[in-house]
Amino acid sequence: MKAIIGRKIGMTQVFAEDGKVYPVTVVEVLPNVVTQVKTLEKDGYEAIQVGYEEMKASRANKPEMGIAKKAKTVPHQHLGELKGDEMKAYKVGDEIKVDLFKKGEVVDVIGTGKGHGYSGVIARWNQTIGPKGHGSGYHRGQGTFANNGRYNHGVMPGKHMSGHWGNESVTILNLMVVDVNVEKNYMLIKGAIPGAKKSLVTIRSAVKVVKHPEVIKNLIDRTPVVEAAPVKEEAPVVEEAPVVEETPVVAEAPVEAPKEEAAPEVKAEEVKAE
Repeated sequence: MKAIIGRKIGMTQVFAEDGKVYPVTVVEVLPNVVTQVKTLEKDGYEAIQVGYEEMKASRANKPEMGIAKKAKTVPHQHLGELKGDEMKAYKVGDEIKVDLFKKGEVVDVIGTGKGHGYSGVIARWNQTIGPKGHGSGYHRGQGTFANNGRYNHGVMPGKHMSGHWGNESVTILNLMVVDVNVEKNYMLIKGAIPGAKKSLVTIRSAVKVVKHPEVIKNLIDRTPVVEAAPVKEEAPVVEEAPVVEETPVVAEAPVEAPKEEAAPEVKAEEVKAE
């Protein structure tokens, strides 16, 4: 038997090539790092301890840092134990990836169911509601506690009563693995699995034999194909002639001819004196 830890993401549906629809639960399965190996001589049982989801060293306490240091890895947010004959081959520091399971395998899923708080027997155990008339003395009660003389000193163990509903370990048997994606680290499991979204689950090999397992058809690949845009032929580039800037013509100022100086006037008085 083999097992691995994953995180429930949510539900969706996928289509097979023949048109069949599979309701599936998406489980993210990151690599499980083996941090410790439990042995029969030292611990009294055989199992391996794995870490899931890496954590910053600044957020880890001393025990978590000690476990990571021995395994020569980084501390992890969650530590869990996996049992099985096939898990004995792993050593400290090894990684268990999602390809541990293949398409078409039958698995069991273990998780913690949703908590519903304190609930009555109608919701918790699906008992029948009593008459609604005003004369009725029983509407949503827990039913008779009479034991017909078999257990008169108390309430018989297993009596369905009101109380805390949910938040307990639940195992769903014989679920089919529809698809496994190694590149994106996720697994598609047919049907619903226990737990709320983003809760941790353990996936293991089925413990009960399935005589006629369902044959999973090939799924339609809906990955969008991005076609390359056609390359347009570019028009030949025509080199433009360099633009010659014209120098503005400055008109020359007209040159004036030199003026002739007039002869000085000679007064008649000066001539007589001579």
